[in-house]
Amino acid sequence: MVKLPEDIKINFKQALFLRSFRARICLLVLVVGILTSALMRHAIMATYESRAVAQRTETVKNQLLIVAKHLISNNYFSTYRLQEPSMIASRQGINGELETISNLYGGRVMIIGKSCKVIKDTYGISEGKTMISEEVIKCFLGENTSHYDTENGYIEMTIPITSTGVDGKSSIVGVMLTSVSDETIVDMINIMNRNAIMLEILMIMGIVVASVLLSGVLTRPFGKISAEIRKVKEGTSEKAISVPDYAETEQIVDAFNDLLGRMNALNASRQEFVANVSHELRTPMASLKVLADSLLTQQDVPAELYREFMTDMVSEIDRENHIITDLLSLVKMDKTDQELNVVALSINDLAELTLKRLRPIARKKDIEVTFESNRPVTAEVDEVKMTLIMTNLVENAIKYNQEHGWVKVVLDADHQYFTLQVSDSGLGIPEQDLPHIYERFYRADKSHSREMGGTGLGLAITKSAVLLHRGSITVSSKLGEGSTFTVKIPLNYITSKKRGSDRDTKASVES
Repeated sequence: MVKLPEDIKINFKQALFLRSFRARICLLVLVVGILTSALMRHAIMATYESRAVAQRTETVKNQLLIVAKHLISNNYFSTYRLQEPSMIASRQGINGELETISNLYGGRVMIIGKSCKVIKDTYGISEGKTMISEEVIKCFLGENTSHYDTENGYIEMTIPITSTGVDGKSSIVGVMLTSVSDETIVDMINIMNRNAIMLEILMIMGIVVASVLLSGVLTRPFGKISAEIRKVKEGTSEKAISVPDYAETEQIVDAFNDLLGRMNALNASRQEFVANVSHELRTPMASLKVLADSLLTQQDVPAELYREFMTDMVSEIDRENHIITDLLSLVKMDKTDQELNVVALSINDLAELTLKRLRPIARKKDIEVTFESNRPVTAEVDEVKMTLIMTNLVENAIKYNQEHGWVKVVLDADHQYFTLQVSDSGLGIPEQDLPHIYERFYRADKSHSREMGGTGLGLAITKSAVLLHRGSITVSSKLGEGSTFTVKIPLNYITSKKRGSDRDTKASVES
């Protein structure tokens, strides 16, 4: 057996016309049409043949019954008067009738007496011989038989010859064994079959045309979808598409519109992000230029003023460096394939260490930072990112707090998750701003955040780090009274990751 190279197989498979949905519809309609027409033709021929055989059998049977009555009325089976001229004439008349039937139907008729001897054979070859067969015996017992031999092409039947005695009782005195040719039936079937084949060919041609037209109509909505998607791809259209012809096309269109909406939202978010980055980076650069120009335009600048300007310039450089660092951290966390350096840590110790680093900042504003641990908590986390989560939340609580305020950190856990809650007595967040606080560069209080050195990226970074741990973050806040951020993270990262993968797999299968 010759094997084709793999590249030829691939090209042949790609060029296969049957990969087209329209071609498959055409093929399906064509196959169903051909099979249906062929089955109908065979069913019609079989029905005609059985009806023709039954009709021929009934016709011959009726004629033979008439002959049987003549046999009885003319004492055909009597032997003591065989030499009388009237008997000879009647026998010749009956024999003529039998010959006529035999010639008319192209068959053979035999008259068999009660002793199973053949009295008359229209072929003239079995007269005087004994005929013992199952059909003859059954007929003498009162059971008529009829059989159609398709191989040899004849219909065989037995007709009892019944005589009524003086006492009114009937008895079978002989049997007519008849074979009738089916030649005329076969000829008619052949003619009908040829006509049926011609009709079938015409039907197949009509089915081919109908299948091509029907497949075109049925697949037209998919062509519409392709054309609309092509417009979106080429950039000539950005609106949602609508092809409500079938439930399937609606599902495809809805899925594409959802994807298009996400792409447009992502594109808008990207443009907004670029604009925000440009604005945030341009502001320190503009400040640096103003400070530098001020120094250049002045002659004999005092050392104190020079030092003040340089200090401001360093502050602006630090601010820009802070923005760039936060951007890089956020970009790294946006990578979906990022692996965490997961280790089992004491969350209590990590929280104590983080708060120890931030308390000096809180003391400058006379803010009390407290830590409350309900139980020892050990969890599988990335130490760097977990520290980043705690630092950002507590640092924000300190920055956006009131003088002489407080920050409270509460750690708790159950059998699956640990919860870190950071509350403050700060400015609070307006209700309309709560849905947007995790967006990049979003600031609820833009004037104060700039003064406090915020970049608008801290909460976005925090949320990304929480999601990497397969956790969740929620916030409740009241303007002028403070805010509470609640972080919930699984204790066992490996188990939660496997559970999340199972959920994703199940969701993809169901969709």
